[in-house]
Amino acid sequence: MSALELHPLCTLFPRLDGAEFDALKADIIANGQREPITVYEGQVLDGGNRYRACVEAGIEPKLRNFDGCNPASFVFSANFHRRHLTAGQQAVIVAQAQNWANAQQVGRPEKSGSTAELKTVADRVAESGASDRAQRMADQLARQAPELAKKVAEGKLSLPKAHAQLASKAAPQLPQVAAAEPIAPAGSCDDAPDLGITSSAPQPSASFDRFMESLDDGHMPDLEEINRALEAKNAALEEEVAKLKAEITRLGGTDQAARIEALCLERDEAYGLASSHHSSFLKANERVVDYEKLLARLRRAAGVEKDSEIRDCILLLKGAA
Repeated sequence: MSALELHPLCTLFPRLDGAEFDALKADIIANGQREPITVYEGQVLDGGNRYRACVEAGIEPKLRNFDGCNPASFVFSANFHRRHLTAGQQAVIVAQAQNWANAQQVGRPEKSGSTAELKTVADRVAESGASDRAQRMADQLARQAPELAKKVAEGKLSLPKAHAQLASKAAPQLPQVAAAEPIAPAGSCDDAPDLGITSSAPQPSASFDRFMESLDDGHMPDLEEINRALEAKNAALEEEVAKLKAEITRLGGTDQAARIEALCLERDEAYGLASSHHSSFLKANERVVDYEKLLARLRRAAGVEKDSEIRDCILLLKGAA
């Protein structure tokens, strides 16, 4: 039995371990391998856990070659429906798959069709089933922090918490900006701010009466010097405003915004999990109804009233045969 490696798309999904893997191996030993393992380009595309269980149990695995045109979509379809993955896990796995596809397509245009439908966010949302917000967060995580993305895919860290960690690392640590000096409201010349002009001529900060008196005495203010002082003061205010805008951007893009974003995603994942449980409940209820109908038919056929009496009738029939 030649050993096969796992395809990169297969490794995106968490591996079974511990009791879960032991149960899978015991089931294969007792009942055989029910579903074949899919192989693509000489690697295990789907069924990595089954393959490992067969190898450890010394059982020749049943294999089949992938004959489709899009291995990524096949892997998503096969695993998203049979695994209990959160919306965040699925979003990250799809984002990682697209990153892998992009790397494969460099210099290999013949590979461009493998994940062609994952090029846009909307395409990835359709594949993962996550919300647009969650998919964008997963895309960013897969690009900028592959180690965090891997933890999310393995179920060791939620997508909101991983994204919050990424945001805290990326947030610029700007120095604290001192509060700008308040500017007095418009009013008399006495209320105007001091521009720091050292000219001997009467200043605009003087009262209107004194300013007029200086004109009467023949003292003409140096308007050019006043203009230069005003321009310098305006430049300083513009610099202060720029610093304040940067600080607002920093505060708005980190703690509170990231927390709100994380809470929204946690809500979306909770809704998704509740929907999954509800779907499982409906399927289980359908099976219960089918069993009840079957038992009713058996009671009528055996001529008994209780379900416990059906077994006795079957044993009598087997003894008669």
